[in-house]
Amino acid sequence: MRITGLGSGMDIDYMVKEMMTAEKLPLDKLNQTKIWTEWKKDAYRETNLALASFRSTFEGLRFSSAFNAFSATTTGTSATAKASSGAVAGSYQVTVQSLAQGAKLHSATDLKQADGTKTLSTSQIGTAGTIVIKDAAGNAVGDPIEVTETMTMADVASRLQSTTSGKTTELRAGFDTTTSRFFISTKGMGEAQNFSLEFSSTELGERITGESISSINTATSSSSNVGKATNGSFTYDGIPVTNLSTNTATINGVAIELKAIGNSTITVSTDTEAPFQAIKKAITAYNEMIEKFEKQVSETKYRDFPPLTDEQRRDLTETEAKLWDEKAKSGLLRADPILRDTLTKLRRAFADPVAGLPAGSLTTLSSIGITTGNFREGGKLNIDETKLRAALAEKPEEVMQLFTAKTGATGVAERVYKEVNDSIRKLSSRAGSPTSTTDNSILTQRLKTMDTQIRVWQDRLVGIEERYWKQFSAMERAMNQMNQQSSWIQQNMMGGF
Repeated sequence: MRITGLGSGMDIDYMVKEMMTAEKLPLDKLNQTKIWTEWKKDAYRETNLALASFRSTFEGLRFSSAFNAFSATTTGTSATAKASSGAVAGSYQVTVQSLAQGAKLHSATDLKQADGTKTLSTSQIGTAGTIVIKDAAGNAVGDPIEVTETMTMADVASRLQSTTSGKTTELRAGFDTTTSRFFISTKGMGEAQNFSLEFSSTELGERITGESISSINTATSSSSNVGKATNGSFTYDGIPVTNLSTNTATINGVAIELKAIGNSTITVSTDTEAPFQAIKKAITAYNEMIEKFEKQVSETKYRDFPPLTDEQRRDLTETEAKLWDEKAKSGLLRADPILRDTLTKLRRAFADPVAGLPAGSLTTLSSIGITTGNFREGGKLNIDETKLRAALAEKPEEVMQLFTAKTGATGVAERVYKEVNDSIRKLSSRAGSPTSTTDNSILTQRLKTMDTQIRVWQDRLVGIEERYWKQFSAMERAMNQMNQQSSWIQQNMMGGF
């Protein structure tokens, strides 16, 4: 039971609160240190993400494919082309003899019902029988289709399609209400896709094909409602390319798409714009990253603005607390050794010559127009676009080696990639990887230790507060006894007069 100053007249609640405020100072300091450590961990992780983002932007420059860029232009309407990194500059003649196409069959006439009205997809087939689908070699495709009189036109079309699903000869079938006809075609193209329909009865065949069944033997017949499947074929600079089951083919690094029968000229030329833009994008990403890092390592740290405790935050307005937090978070990574080391090594990776390249080759970024700017800019790189474009046009192989060399020399992109990976590893060891669920980093372990210390302090403070209350309660009881004795003595003494 707590006695709150009835005997002594003192404000015991206030006194215990003030005494506990002093006792809590070490715990408040520990909580502030924990908050600061959490902020620092988050700052490390944001830096880690920034490095990973830069790495993904710069990574492509490690490979020759970023520099072996070609463009293809086409004159004529028979084909279009797209050049890959394996293309060879030059002019090529393409003559298309035939296009690949699938086999198709549609009803020769619009189908009528018994009363002469137009047949709809919901109309019943009106006759029973079996349909067998056969491929170009005469082999049955899927199971025979059992047709009943009450099946609708849409039902029959659905069965034609489903029974061939996943087969080498796969049909697409539907019944069109507008034209009152079946439309059946193969999913694939090429002569191997030719198919035929065999009907168990003349009535069923005529109900689907719209003409006398005797004239419909296979999809290669001459009937006007049958489209024969064909292979695509063309010549590439006189070289025949035949038996295509699609209208695309890649020849010597050039992807060609056949459009129509006829002639086209494909011109393949070196594309300096693609590598130029890739380099420019990577340098821009680098400049943005080091600007952020330079700000972090030089940011002012306000030692008079520690993280706010919960009690302190309650005493401030929202605006005041926000301004305080801005000051408290400033300088989290000031003079951080990992960031400083990263900046130093990246600058050297970009600036140092690439050793081991053939004599007379381009060995520095400055030789292709990429130079370090004013020292006040923190090592940002500037691009002389005219000089870079000229180097890409005149010495594309040397520019590529400058970035991508791996054997006998280490290119700029390889050096930068290595340094970024090392920094990411160090930051992950320090604060954990933002992309991993496993975190045994130094700061995480430190935070766990602080959590344990905070719990110990909280338990200790509970005991201290209880001790204060016991002491004050004992004092109050003693004061009450003294007051009672004094009152008894006074009453007895006064009663003697």
